[in-house]
Amino acid sequence: MPVPVPRQRAIPAVESGQAHAVSAPSGPSGEGAALNASAQAPADKSTHPAGPTAGAVAPTGTTNLTVLLIEDDPAGSLNVPELLDSAGKPIRVRTARNLTEAQRLLTDDVNCILLDLALPAPVRAPEAPAPAGGGTATETVTDIDELSVLKHVLELAPRHAVLALTDSGDTERGTEAVRVGAQDYLFRDELDGRLLSRAIRYAVERKRSDTAERRLTESRLRAQENARLERGLLPTPLLEGSSLRFAARYRPGRSRALLGGDFYDTVRTPDGTVHVMIGDVCGHGPDEAALGVELRIAWRALTFAGLCGDELLSTLQRVLEHERESDEIFATLCTVDIAPDGRRAGLCLAGHPSPLIVRHGRDGAAPSAELLPFDNSGPALGLLPNARWPRTQIKLGAAWSLMLYTDGLIEGRIGEGKERLGQDGIVAMVRRQLAAGLRGEELLRAAVNEVRDLNGGELTDDVAVLLLDREG
Repeated sequence: MPVPVPRQRAIPAVESGQAHAVSAPSGPSGEGAALNASAQAPADKSTHPAGPTAGAVAPTGTTNLTVLLIEDDPAGSLNVPELLDSAGKPIRVRTARNLTEAQRLLTDDVNCILLDLALPAPVRAPEAPAPAGGGTATETVTDIDELSVLKHVLELAPRHAVLALTDSGDTERGTEAVRVGAQDYLFRDELDGRLLSRAIRYAVERKRSDTAERRLTESRLRAQENARLERGLLPTPLLEGSSLRFAARYRPGRSRALLGGDFYDTVRTPDGTVHVMIGDVCGHGPDEAALGVELRIAWRALTFAGLCGDELLSTLQRVLEHERESDEIFATLCTVDIAPDGRRAGLCLAGHPSPLIVRHGRDGAAPSAELLPFDNSGPALGLLPNARWPRTQIKLGAAWSLMLYTDGLIEGRIGEGKERLGQDGIVAMVRRQLAAGLRGEELLRAAVNEVRDLNGGELTDDVAVLLLDREG
């Protein structure tokens, strides 16, 4: 239920380097006198001597701390004494008479909020049901939360330190205020300059420490979550019994320290076929990463169940459609199933870049690098409900290296212009590296590093690259 805001009074908010109370004369003209005293606050110091009855006086010099006082007393009976920071400089005090003024004065330079718990508490008075037999209800049930104003201020200013002011001896209410979220509490009628100044500095430092501790905890939780996602997105390949060598590289985009939606997997089924997959869920963040984990696990389970090609991808699309949060989410995918003899493979592309194959020549012949055919590629998963993904037969040869990658590898820029590396660029780059004698993991590492260097720094998108090698 929203917290009611006390009625707006016709008293301007006060801001000064040294705030003092404004006493109201007795009699019917008291409120008008308070108005007049506030209006004359900027007057010369000689006409308004400092003290409990003086108007707010703005000092000269620079202030390090700013305090927002929230108290609902037109007479200004709350006496805020002289406040100095640890360097002896005056602490600037702003005064708000209600939550509306407080919200307007709560700027980034405010370090601490001094909240009077004597502010009127919001009251919820629901209508009582009519008595049995007709008639009207004559009683109401009133639900009063004495700290609802404090809770509202904490929601309004989650990054600010809060000091609660309560009646002398009301330790229980002050303790409850700290439990709810205030940094400390003070008794209203026992304030003095040294005590309040020290309490403000303590509250600010405690809030800073609490914030740092919370961020550290959040960072640790994110690291743990990232580790779990990494195990799900980037698993250990299951290639026991295969002569193929496997290598992989993953780099998160420079705009995030978290894993994105790139995922891959490699398994060998009992018939000796090696299945490899790489994919990318559109978007970045934990939801996309979690969906990538689900798709990878589903792919592994379906592969061990004997599915491949169009049947497997159609099933994965149904998984994606059921698990995604929005109809706009899709995923690209590339699957390759390598025959037990290692010389043939089946390729399926679902909106994904085609793999690059390096065929190593015999008797000292130079290796060649080219893209696998991509003419029969199908759409990304999640775009078309009745899509099909044809399986293309590929001749691999006796000795080869197969590089699968996500689009982050080819979408990096070349130099300072807008030109992208692209698939032709990655083929030309790998050919140069092959000519320099790079093979296996050295080739993979050099390719990722050169793409980053060509981009002039870390890539904006995540990059996942796999390399499978077979010696003739």
